[in-house]
Amino acid sequence: MSLATDPAALPQRAFVDLHCHTRASFDSLAPIASVVRAAAARGLTHLAITDHDRIDGALEARDLAPGGLTVIVGEECRTADGDLICIFLQEAVPPGRPAAYTIAAVREQGGLVGIPHPFDRLRGSLLRDKRMEALAAQVDWVEAWNARLLGGGGNDRAAAFAREHGLPGVASSDSHSVLEVAVAYTAMHGDPSTAAGLLAALQGPLELVPGRAWYGVRAITPFAKVINRARGNGRIRPTDREQLAGPMAAGPGTGGRG
Repeated sequence: MSLATDPAALPQRAFVDLHCHTRASFDSLAPIASVVRAAAARGLTHLAITDHDRIDGALEARDLAPGGLTVIVGEECRTADGDLICIFLQEAVPPGRPAAYTIAAVREQGGLVGIPHPFDRLRGSLLRDKRMEALAAQVDWVEAWNARLLGGGGNDRAAAFAREHGLPGVASSDSHSVLEVAVAYTAMHGDPSTAAGLLAALQGPLELVPGRAWYGVRAITPFAKVINRARGNGRIRPTDREQLAGPMAAGPGTGGRG
C-alpha cells in the first residue's frame, strides 16, 4: 500500500492556536472550562492559553482540557518593547523588562517565543519600532494573521516580515471570548505537544486558517476590563511584588537558544 493510500503512514496532523485568553486576563471574561470545551468541539488539537502576564489560567485549563486537546501553558508578556507570546512555561515571566531579557528568561525555562500582532497600531506591538527587527533571529514564529487585528494592513506586513526573515508565520485567534475560540488557527504536521515537537512542526508545511469573529464581539472587551478591575483582576504591573518575586527577579543568565 502506498503512502497516499495508507492513513497510518501519513504524518500526524495538528490544528493549533498559539494565542488565546481566558478570564484570567484583565480584558477577558471567558470561563476557562468553556474555552477548552469550545476548542475541542471546534476541532483544535493544541491550544496555547496565553493570558496577559500570568499563567494560572493556563495551568487550570491544562487540568480541565477534554480528551483530544493538549493545552500549552503560556503567557502574553508585555515587555518594555512590546508584547511577546511565551509558551511551554513553568512559571510566569515578569512584565516590563526589555524584550531581549524576556526572551532569555523564557529560554531558561525551555520555552518558545513568538511575536503577536507585530504591526497593530492599537496595541503593544513589538515591530512598530524598527529597532526591534533585530530580535527576529531570537524568536520562533511571527503571527502572520491575528484575527483581532483591524485594518491598516498589519497582517499583510506581518506575513511579509516573516517571509523576509525566514520565520514561520502562523494564524492565531487571539480569542478573548468563547465565541472567538478557533476562529483562526494553523494546521501543521507532527506532534506540537512539546517545545521540540512544535519547533519541528513549524519548519514543515503550514496551512493558515485566517478567520475572524463577528466584529461586535470586541465590544465585550471594555466591559471585561471594568468588571475585572472591580473584581481585583486589573492589569499586572511591572512593580507587582508577587510577579517579580522568585528566581526570575534576579535576572536570567546569558544563555539563549542552544
